[in-house]
Amino acid sequence: MQPRTDLAPLLERFFSDRLAGQRNASPHTIASYRDTFRLLLQFAQKRLKRPPSKLTLDDLNAPFISLFLDDLESKRVNSARSRNLRLTAIRSFFRYAALETPEHSALIQRVLAIPRKRYTRPLLDFLQRPEIEALLAAVNRCTWVGRRDYAMLLTAMQTGLRLSEITGLRRQDIVLDTGAQVRCLGKGRKERNTPLARPTARVLRAWMDELHPQSDFVFPSVRGGKLSADAFQHLVKKHVDAARKTCPTLARKKVTPHVLRHTMAMEMLQAGIDRSLIAIWLGHSSVETTQIYLDANLAMKQEILAKTRPVNGKPPRRYRPGDRLLRFLQEL
Repeated sequence: MQPRTDLAPLLERFFSDRLAGQRNASPHTIASYRDTFRLLLQFAQKRLKRPPSKLTLDDLNAPFISLFLDDLESKRVNSARSRNLRLTAIRSFFRYAALETPEHSALIQRVLAIPRKRYTRPLLDFLQRPEIEALLAAVNRCTWVGRRDYAMLLTAMQTGLRLSEITGLRRQDIVLDTGAQVRCLGKGRKERNTPLARPTARVLRAWMDELHPQSDFVFPSVRGGKLSADAFQHLVKKHVDAARKTCPTLARKKVTPHVLRHTMAMEMLQAGIDRSLIAIWLGHSSVETTQIYLDANLAMKQEILAKTRPVNGKPPRRYRPGDRLLRFLQEL
């Protein structure tokens, strides 16, 4: 008979020894995995009528995990992408359990065999240059909050930092001397330095001179602590709503903090910068991740169309320079 394995001590060791100790996982990863198991344990308590501390590893078999994932989609209305993120956390725990409790290998392998759900990846949104200018112009810089928001939005769009990276910036991460740059600890605990353009550096220098000396974060909340993800999302929405009054094209777009990151990527792509360099700038682990920006770039596709011969159409006319005198008169 297979021995009983209590879930509580195994799960505690997974978070303390595996994630925090062996893998040195980022706080963002630990928080995401924690939320997954909170939801799973609450679901198990409701279904099995037992407190989470009394559960065993056998209770979390493949059919039960599948029920939990289905519940996320049906009851909590999670997307397939969110479902897959929860499954990633569960798989990580069961890979650890395979090392700690090899006697449960059959159960563990069945859980690990649960497939990720495929979903349609929509084309990403990004801001065009007039929309960028309208968004920044909509910020009221006469207030402390407005100056903070302006500096944060400008930095986010110029550097392409992720939401967690921009809200986690501290004073020591900003270099404003020769070779102005911002340092951040990105996804997968990878450090990277991102150069700052002169206008961005000027705005950041003025903003940091205004910061309270005891404020550690570059873009703090009004109470001086770290700005939450919800607060950043709210301020982006607020300023986009204001910018829509002068820039109607923003009405057709759902602008989130991640759209600001996409905006920088598209600016570089349209400037002819190679995908591999864009991947380095954004901190992508693979150049293939940058493919999504090529898929969304309609202007590049229109250039391709202009160079092809349509069905039943005439071949593109070869360019012939106009007369020098006529060109001179036209430019007057």
